Amino acid sequence: MDYYGWSMMGGWGGIIMMLIAFITWVIIIGGIIYLIWHLTKRNYRGPEKDFAIKIVQERYAKGEINRQEFEEKMKDLK
Repeated sequence: MDYYGWSMMGGWGGIIMMLIAFITWVIIIGGIIYLIWHLTKRNYRGPEKDFAIKIVQERYAKGEINRQEFEEKMKDLK
């Protein structure tokens, strides 16, 4: 049958298929970008946090801060 250039869905079939393909690619690319961002953010902040914990432990070991301050600071860092 000849539909004069239109599909059986009245012309909307191609538009809907392109929209679904576009949304699919946006989700895939967005997921990849989010994954990369999440992994780099996590690795970027990790060493800084470890460094801060070591400083607090050293200050406690030297007697610069008491046990209550030490526990508060460790709680804040975790």
